[in-house]
Amino acid sequence: MFKPLRHMPAALVTALMLGLTGASQASPIQPRHADEVIERLPPVVRSASATALAPDPTQAVAEARQWLAIARRDGDPRPAGRALARLARWQQDATAPAEVVVMIATLEQYLHRFDTAVRRLQALVARDPAQPQAWLLLASLHRLQGRLAESDRACVQLQRQRVQPYADACLAENQSLRGEFGPARQAFATLLVRSGNAGERAWLLTSLAELEVRANDVAAADQAWRDALKAELSSYSAIGHADFLLDQQRPQEAWNAVAAQERSDGVLLRLAIAARRLQRPDAAALQQELLARYAQADLRPESTGHDRERAMFALDLLDRPAQALAAARRNVAQQNEAIDLWLLARSAKATGNAKARAEVLALAGRIGMVDKRIEGLGP
Repeated sequence: MFKPLRHMPAALVTALMLGLTGASQASPIQPRHADEVIERLPPVVRSASATALAPDPTQAVAEARQWLAIARRDGDPRPAGRALARLARWQQDATAPAEVVVMIATLEQYLHRFDTAVRRLQALVARDPAQPQAWLLLASLHRLQGRLAESDRACVQLQRQRVQPYADACLAENQSLRGEFGPARQAFATLLVRSGNAGERAWLLTSLAELEVRANDVAAADQAWRDALKAELSSYSAIGHADFLLDQQRPQEAWNAVAAQERSDGVLLRLAIAARRLQRPDAAALQQELLARYAQADLRPESTGHDRERAMFALDLLDRPAQALAAARRNVAQQNEAIDLWLLARSAKATGNAKARAEVLALAGRIGMVDKRIEGLGP
């Protein structure tokens, strides 16, 4: 699946939450007795090289992949940092095995080191163009940064290597971002007819759901999200569906969409927003838990790129649109997915700032992205 993870620049804890001085500050937890459990840590990846860098690249990549799976599951960048440590001996090696280079770039993408990941992958395909995983990740990274023409070129390389269904889906996704909704729908429909794998169908249906969201076809988007989750449940799709439902002012359904997911930061944020709108008794506690998590995250050197979540927090939980707009602007300076422009547009609308609204439209125009929601948001 070539969806970039939603994944998040770190600030010091004293500047917690965009400088939201009105928010409660997280304080150190003092255990009341020796047996009190403060936090349950994720399972440790055990391996023969647990105390040293793995000498075998295949083994090192396998270990790094395990750490990354834990990071994605928990929404915690620390395991991804450990994964990079497993691969440290190859990070400056221009002749490193392709599987190692791709894994390092994947980790850099997760940690929002986008430019570094792009340069690493470009160097790999320059010395060996027959690297479909590298081209796939490059297509995703270019798309994430709003470089659709460069993403197209990577997709074409996948077509030349006959890497299907990824090559056609890659181009279809770029088509849909440019507003060519009809041809992109048809491409996804064709790919779905040919697909018998549940995970592959879920990925294609998720891409279709995101297309319908940008096309502002509410009924089609809702159905595609439900079909994607029926094909295979994933945190990514559950969060995407919850965002759609929150935009549609359906907070109970949004709560239900993510309630059973592991409580990563992304899941917890959607639960907190839904709980506030539903006036649930646990709304304040969920918000405080998020603040505590953000405070902890800001202490970690590997924690970066949280401005999207901080903007959503300020806009949807604290009713501070000016601070949300500042965070959303910082976010689009780094990444330009549809959700990032939509969040910038929502923040601009909430501030009543006509200049900021024009800024969103200009950014979408530069990228070549069409999102009917933004066009219909009004002044």
